[in-house]
Amino acid sequence: MTGHLYRDPAAPVADRVRDLLGRMTLTEKVGQVNQRMYGWHAYERDGDGHRLTGAFRAEVATYGGMGALYGLQRADAWSGVGFADGITAADGARVAGSVQRHVVENTRLGIPVLFVEEVPHGHQALDGTVLPVNLAVGATWDPALYEAAAAAVGAEVRARGGHVALVSALDLVRDPRWGRAEECFGEDPYLAARLTEALVRGMRTADVAVVLKHFAGQGATVGGRNSAATELGARELHEIHLAAARAGIRAGAAGVMAAYNEFDGLPCVASRPLLTELLRERLEFDGIVMADGTAVDRLVRLTGDPVAAGALALNAGCDLSLWDACFPRLAEAVAQGLVTERTLDTAVARVLTLKFRLGLFEQPSPRAGEQPFEPSELSERIARESITLLAHDGEVLPLAPSIRRIAVLGPNADSIAQQIGDYTAPQRPGSHHVTVLDGIRSAAPPDTEVSHAPGCDLVGGDLSGVPEAVALAAAADIAVLVLGGSSARSGHTSFDTNGAAIVTSADSAGMTCGEGVDLADLRLPDGQLALLDAVAATGVPVVVVLVQGRPHALPDLSGTAGAVLSAWYPGPWGGRAVADVLFGAAGPEGRLPVSIPRSAAQLPVFYNAKDHGYRGYVDQPATARYAFGHGLSYTTVAYEPPRLSRAHVTPDDPTLICRVTVRNTGERPVRETVQLYLRRLSGGSSWPRVRELRGFARLDLRPGEEADAVFAIDADTLASVTRDLGLAVEPGELMLETGPSSAATQGARLVIG
Repeated sequence: MTGHLYRDPAAPVADRVRDLLGRMTLTEKVGQVNQRMYGWHAYERDGDGHRLTGAFRAEVATYGGMGALYGLQRADAWSGVGFADGITAADGARVAGSVQRHVVENTRLGIPVLFVEEVPHGHQALDGTVLPVNLAVGATWDPALYEAAAAAVGAEVRARGGHVALVSALDLVRDPRWGRAEECFGEDPYLAARLTEALVRGMRTADVAVVLKHFAGQGATVGGRNSAATELGARELHEIHLAAARAGIRAGAAGVMAAYNEFDGLPCVASRPLLTELLRERLEFDGIVMADGTAVDRLVRLTGDPVAAGALALNAGCDLSLWDACFPRLAEAVAQGLVTERTLDTAVARVLTLKFRLGLFEQPSPRAGEQPFEPSELSERIARESITLLAHDGEVLPLAPSIRRIAVLGPNADSIAQQIGDYTAPQRPGSHHVTVLDGIRSAAPPDTEVSHAPGCDLVGGDLSGVPEAVALAAAADIAVLVLGGSSARSGHTSFDTNGAAIVTSADSAGMTCGEGVDLADLRLPDGQLALLDAVAATGVPVVVVLVQGRPHALPDLSGTAGAVLSAWYPGPWGGRAVADVLFGAAGPEGRLPVSIPRSAAQLPVFYNAKDHGYRGYVDQPATARYAFGHGLSYTTVAYEPPRLSRAHVTPDDPTLICRVTVRNTGERPVRETVQLYLRRLSGGSSWPRVRELRGFARLDLRPGEEADAVFAIDADTLASVTRDLGLAVEPGELMLETGPSSAATQGARLVIG
């Protein structure tokens, strides 16, 4: 290979890309922007090992290489891959190595392939560590913990041969009817931005490239309908839906995935204003843009022709396809003059740049990564920190050592499948996982009797078990009722071409959440509510634990339950985390990353709506049942008003310090999440919002102890979206507010001008 600059690791990446691109045929270029093969079609079981398939060899030969291979190690109900035929942790590096060697050794230029893996909340592969879902991560308000978990999972992915992690991070829960709510960090752009940058930083320490899903506005589709249109204006897009993308790009994200939804009349993957003018030019993003699965094929409805559909996406700024039949025909699009070869070269160059930056030309085979932390321990820590005490009568929790009989009831009390969320691989039989029932049995004193009955099925259609549950509750000192939802897929689930579940009714699939499972009614199923009422009628104290992937609308449970805990799908070890909080081995630390509605009829209910002084509906309040940021503890905490080091700043010098004194006035230690909000009183380029999260800090306080939460206020804290959709500190009058939630703040006035 003498004279081939692209083989020289000392040469600048841009020069290596230019040299390699100049050697490529049109067919080879098209191959580099394609990712049409499912990874599980590239291998098959061969005795105790695996062998490459003829279909994979043919795909490589057709294009003289392969840009990316999706999901080589993916396993789930949609792919049909399980322990009988899939790739385990013991096999991962070997199989990835054999795939890579074939591509490098059997193509003219020897360009390595990118292995792209789903990492929604852990690597979606056999033996992959499962983290709690993103809503649970959001409930921790702990970016440092999430960064450590991302680093640990990234090390797993890299050790098994993966290069690129597809991770949901950019979507926000603006309508909880949307089935993919569990994939979001919450409803707030600031919180999502801090967790997105933590994710990218963690993965990068493991040398894993991150593609952030989904760009842009997918969490704001009309009616919470998956993949539908949005009604976002440019200002709403910039104020709410771009903050996480900006943060992820600054942290070094390698790519973004163009979302399914339509924005301003065009699907995102076909929108040049979105992918080129906004993402490339305004946000200065230089990584790859990947299409979502089969999204380019959907453009045929616009173009009437698959060749033109591929050209439309490429011209818009899409670099890499996913499973579609249109991008493979880009050579035809060039020949027909629908797209220039120069435009194709730009996309190919971005793909090659990523391969060079990951060092694949120097070391194409997998290399073992250093495991910085134990992923299972971090998964359990996230679960524990995410558990949120929504309501408490001050007496029932933590469970007293004197309790002798506990009835653990409800459809989610003893199900790992209903505890780990969507996008998860089959769990190894006999592996150590902890349901809520398991956790309570392990944590209860030795002489405490723990009984169990589901009471009803998940969707509530079968109530035949209610009498047994009621009898167990009546004989117990306390009833722990584990309710909520499920995103558990099975071999009986039907799937769309992109892997989304096809659910015609919750009864048919047992799913109430997940991709393809949108709900019009957010109430808990009638059967679960009937079970709750029947158990409460016995007079036994009741603790409700909600294991769920979306914020279900909750009735007023103050006369029914002594305590209500939210445990967003907490992962395989979440049952132990729930038990630790119930018994007081850990205090509830979680804070809501979303607002909990009273009913679907009052939506939207997110806290940072525009402040038009609306007085509310006539028939029910317009406010949330539980506000964004809410979360109780086992003690009481008092806040003093915030104190500012300066009450008047200028746009050119907006720095100041905000302090707030917080005191633990109770008898138990607490980890308090102190929240900083901005509320604009006057000035600015657009109508103000009720308030906006702009910071948070965590304080560990012993009983009787007080401490100051200190916020360094700067231009990033005070910036708002300007008339030209930039970010700047604008003159006006603000309130900087602090408190334990968005609904319990005190403020100090600040003038900018």
